[in-house]
Amino acid sequence: MRWIITIMVAMLSFSSMAKPLSYYFEQDVKFDPAIPTPEQVLGYEVGQWHVRHDQLVRYMEILADKSDRINFEVIGRTHEQRPLVMLTITAADKLTKIEQIRQDHLARLDNKTSNKTNSQVPPSVVWMGYSVHGNESSGSNSALLVAYYLAAAQGAEIEELLNSTVILLDPSLNPDGLARFANWANSNRGMNLSSDPKTREHVEGWPSSRTNHYWFDLNRDWLLLQHPESRARIAKFHTWKPNILTDFHEMGPNSSYFFQPGIPSRKHPITPDENVSLTKAIANYHAKTLDENNALYFTEESFDDFYYGKGSTYPDVNGGVGILFEQASSRGHVQETINGTLTFPFTIKNQLLTSLSTFKAAVDNRVALLEYQAQFYNQAIDLAKEESFEGYVVEGEKDNTRIKHFLGLLKQHQIDAFALTKPLKAKGKNFTTNSYFIPLAQPQYRLIKAIFSEQKNFADNTFYDVSGWTLAHAFNLPFAEVKSSWGLKIANTAWKKAVKPSFAALKQGYAFGFSWDDYLAPKMLNSLLKQGIKARVALSPLKAKTPSGEVKFDSGSIIVPAGLQTNKDWVSLLNNAQNEFGIAIKPITSGLTSEGADLGSRTMAVVNEPKVLLIGGKGISQYEAGEVWYYLDRFVGVAPTIVEMQRLSTVELSNYSHIVLAHGNYSSLSDAEKVAIKTWVRKGGVIWGHKGGAKFLADQQLLKASYLSRQDVASAFNTQGLNYADKDHLAGRQRIAGAIFNTNADLTHPLTFSLKRETLPVFKNSTWLLEASQAPFVNILTYTKKPLLAGFTDAVNVEQVAGGAGLIAHSYGRGTVIGMTDDPVFRGYWYGTSRLLSNALFFGHTFRVNGG
Repeated sequence: MRWIITIMVAMLSFSSMAKPLSYYFEQDVKFDPAIPTPEQVLGYEVGQWHVRHDQLVRYMEILADKSDRINFEVIGRTHEQRPLVMLTITAADKLTKIEQIRQDHLARLDNKTSNKTNSQVPPSVVWMGYSVHGNESSGSNSALLVAYYLAAAQGAEIEELLNSTVILLDPSLNPDGLARFANWANSNRGMNLSSDPKTREHVEGWPSSRTNHYWFDLNRDWLLLQHPESRARIAKFHTWKPNILTDFHEMGPNSSYFFQPGIPSRKHPITPDENVSLTKAIANYHAKTLDENNALYFTEESFDDFYYGKGSTYPDVNGGVGILFEQASSRGHVQETINGTLTFPFTIKNQLLTSLSTFKAAVDNRVALLEYQAQFYNQAIDLAKEESFEGYVVEGEKDNTRIKHFLGLLKQHQIDAFALTKPLKAKGKNFTTNSYFIPLAQPQYRLIKAIFSEQKNFADNTFYDVSGWTLAHAFNLPFAEVKSSWGLKIANTAWKKAVKPSFAALKQGYAFGFSWDDYLAPKMLNSLLKQGIKARVALSPLKAKTPSGEVKFDSGSIIVPAGLQTNKDWVSLLNNAQNEFGIAIKPITSGLTSEGADLGSRTMAVVNEPKVLLIGGKGISQYEAGEVWYYLDRFVGVAPTIVEMQRLSTVELSNYSHIVLAHGNYSSLSDAEKVAIKTWVRKGGVIWGHKGGAKFLADQQLLKASYLSRQDVASAFNTQGLNYADKDHLAGRQRIAGAIFNTNADLTHPLTFSLKRETLPVFKNSTWLLEASQAPFVNILTYTKKPLLAGFTDAVNVEQVAGGAGLIAHSYGRGTVIGMTDDPVFRGYWYGTSRLLSNALFFGHTFRVNGG
């Protein structure tokens, strides 16, 4: 009998969080019994456990099979090959002609016609997106209920909704992160639930499941499109161009509930004011439903609507209305907060309530939403004609991959670019026929302006995220406004992705060489090295003999001499490489050069396959460590060994050629570990650190450099006479939320090989700053006298940055130490500065310079 009682108690404990459908829905909502409930499929009530992504997808598949209101579609795959699913939901008779409805919806954006009467008004399109951050899972769990409601609810209200809208439901914006978090929360859940905020269930390990596979924040990737989740989503977005897009998040447990509009002054200036008016109108519906449920909330404070790379803001520059929702998070199943006990079902219910209020707002404001979107696009050409310039010209330079990726990014955002057929001079700069013109006069006029914006001051200079993201600067591509079409000659058709070039087969010869200019050159070199090819790097320019005459090889060019090879198939490997990576390899017929070093010179430095140790773990930014991992893996073909700081003492450092220290706090390293790192560098290792990693190197006197801390920079501000009310404004002035700065580059240094301009834009989101060294030859990047290129930074901070060091490198014993003030691989799209990191991997050992 005792064991029966024990089991019953355990069952009660497990079911104490279970909430029936009646908890989530009003009593008067009737459901079709032929449509299975979430509990009937999952085996538990919504909120009792954290739903796994596979369970979520399976439930959506079953709903689509059982309901004639739903189409189920896989629109892509994550890095971990989980399906990205989309449900298209509308009235059954409309679903049978959904493609015509979609085409009619887009057609409204191509002309100036507009229906005025409700009887003629087509459906509005509503995109419901949940849990872009994997550990903010109340959104995806509420998507179970939203989908069930749309599939099974009966009555006049649901009929009006289905006849007035097309609903695109994305139940999990970040499947890989959601899967990790469900596993974390469920595996740490006991029979008796713990509400203690300190319990393991509520405190994830490093890295958190907020991020995707590579530890990126996908809510910053809507514009940058570095990941398959974002690329699939944006393709679907532009297939429909929704009128409303919702973005369901969570925030700290001690908060309540937030919905937009946020702080009115913190919208992007390109976003029309009508967008804010519509957002406010829709907000009234959320307020009403939360009031009726006695739920606390706030609005028009915190957060902003500025950076167009976020899910709730990208629609604002695409004719829609993006809405951010933030629910206080239970971060597990139940947690004690300042507002009392916060349960997982309660968080899910709030997300459901505002989903339903969004539907109500979409129906009632259908005319206004459709009229606004049509006006947004139909005015674009006229607004472009009012501008003082025609568009932008971008120089492709010698890097085919970089310009191709830049143009491909524009294309995904529905922006056309046209190749120049004749050289052009614009803003005093000369642009070759390897350049492209992006006209303003196209439907994406506003997004084009946002992408190329170099604005430095705004109505409100306080930012939740970055204030500058000029894509051409990130790709290190020269660009300029084109004032007039006079003399502008362009191709008749817009750029589109071309097939890879084919190359003549290489035959046995004295040597071969290829340029370091292309963005994929490091990846091709690493591929060859891994296959046993022996290579050298030219540390200075040379001219070599080829079958077609003399060819100039710039500094950084890779030379593959026949006399060093031990693999009998080495020429076949070269042939395979040039075809795979699209980089021409040129035959060299003699080791005697007419200019520069001969091929057997000592200045032809050995290059080896890098063995990289990337330090991670608690205290290290998961984002910046992930960015390094992503860059090395995707663009260099290097699989770094990732080791948490807490395990470093178990690692044999001599197995690695390079150590990379991303931004973080390395103070927890023991004295013995610090000594081991110094000894390893002294014996020949190459160590790279940026931001907090560079600070560690300087603190340990590995990097011979001084720096300005955040406190040093903050002390430069005059705070006399300030009131308490000035506190937030001062904090906004003292930080650099994210802006673009310019540096002077030493183009003779191996770390800058492939760079062609004497200046290099860098992304800065910290006031921490390396000071320029007095020693010669070690300042590879230094900030210009007027360094701010785009985004807001207070004049006091700009003055501090001017003349500072962006990148310092020197010898330490037989090894090399490299420190960078900023993150070279920020969010994966900084193609310009990321080459510094790959140069450090292959050429970091090639210079012998004392740091003073």
